[in-house]
Amino acid sequence: MGEIKAPAFKDTAEQSAKLQEVIAKYQGTQGALIPVLHEAQSIYGYLPYEVQQKISEGLNVPMSEIYGVVTFYTQFSIYPKGEYNIAVCLGTACYVKGSGDIIEKIKERLGIDVGKCTDDGKFSLDATRCIGACGLAPVLTVNDDVYGRITVDDVDDILSKYMD
Repeated sequence: MGEIKAPAFKDTAEQSAKLQEVIAKYQGTQGALIPVLHEAQSIYGYLPYEVQQKISEGLNVPMSEIYGVVTFYTQFSIYPKGEYNIAVCLGTACYVKGSGDIIEKIKERLGIDVGKCTDDGKFSLDATRCIGACGLAPVLTVNDDVYGRITVDDVDDILSKYMD
């Protein structure tokens, strides 16, 4: 299947006003970038280029610095997240026990790549590093639900729980 493109960024007046309030609250504050990014992500659900640009202008921080922070820290996303965010652990214990094959099966089943969201906004897929459940390897999460000791054969059953 081909890659599904993320929907075009849409900014409501309410979201824009909230972001401007956040930027105004932190203007001139040393070390404000990460708190502003967190609040912006809570407003929009992710940090698209357009939001990063508004933060850059509002805080007078270069785009390169903002992009560097956003792409370095895993809690930030430049892509929209789905209603159900699937995260597959690719830490050593999980990978050795087959999580690489599990993520490939999910990619095939949903028709999306890691870091992307289905065009209906229902599912997004992330690859994570150790989530601290090595004894249950391999592990994946769907939002706050944790699935351990899974195999490729379990993927269809897990996804079907969220397909309604």
